[in-house]
Amino acid sequence: MALWTLVSARLYARPHLRGRRVLTADLLVAFGCLFATALAAGPHYLTQAAPLSAYWFAGAVLATGAVAGVRAAVLVAFLYGLGDLALREFMGAAVTGATLRGVVLLLLAGTAVGYMAGVAHRAETRFARAVELEARMREREQIARSVHDSVLQVLALVHRRGEEAGGEAAELGRMAGEQEALLRALVSGTVAPAQDVPGTADLCELLRGQGSALVSVSGPADPVELPEHIARELAAAVRAALDNVAVHCPEGTRSWVLLEHEETGVTVSVRDEGPGIAEGRLEEARREGRLGFTQSLLGRVHDLGGTVEVVSGPGEGTEVEIRLPRPRSAGVRA
Repeated sequence: MALWTLVSARLYARPHLRGRRVLTADLLVAFGCLFATALAAGPHYLTQAAPLSAYWFAGAVLATGAVAGVRAAVLVAFLYGLGDLALREFMGAAVTGATLRGVVLLLLAGTAVGYMAGVAHRAETRFARAVELEARMREREQIARSVHDSVLQVLALVHRRGEEAGGEAAELGRMAGEQEALLRALVSGTVAPAQDVPGTADLCELLRGQGSALVSVSGPADPVELPEHIARELAAAVRAALDNVAVHCPEGTRSWVLLEHEETGVTVSVRDEGPGIAEGRLEEARREGRLGFTQSLLGRVHDLGGTVEVVSGPGEGTEVEIRLPRPRSAGVRA
């Protein structure tokens, strides 16, 4: 018992060893020492006092409460009571009041330690989350400073020079000014959540606005109305897919956008006749920090509860299929 006390104390003191295996070994040794009383004492000894190992057994119950919780500690205390009764039955010793009192004390001690260990664990988890949140806030502030020192200044310059130049440059300057305002609101944390945007919008109309000489948009003749923030996020996801075609495919590559609606939701397919995406290229781009496809398309659709399937191969073009189930707050109406 003295030897195992030293060994278990060193094991429990090491966080990477403190777990179920050490606890199981501790309980096996504790029960082994309890039953070893039959080899070291006679029946008369048990009528005078509880086994010496019974007092030492409390350490195993407390360790169970700290490692495995209240229920496990209560179970071990009950098992100790059954073991003590079995030991007395085997040795022919009478059951005394001390036997029952010992079980009650173990139950109380194990419950108290298990409860406090649970409280401490939850407090530690919340503290870790608070530290992580603080670190994220600091990181956001650093990103905001970086954006302010680079991107925002460039947008402001384009806005000012576009207004001075006039013509088509003025339209470019106006768009740069709008993006500058949105980006400033984003980095300052004043952008309202998308869920708060009221009303509905016609997804067909939003997608048709992205058509051009190289982009053909097809959809139902009747409006497909969705909550406005969902429709605009889907349209932005399609815009990201088309931008991907414009950036990574040869000049003049054609694209087709097809909108379908069903009782269960909507499906938007974006297909191009480009060279296709090599296997593993999307994951490689993500590792390189190019998050346009991942964040602008996948991130938007996943946040809405939809799915994205990409079918592509070298020389076969690429098809991106976006599926969104019917929003619970509003149905798809055609």
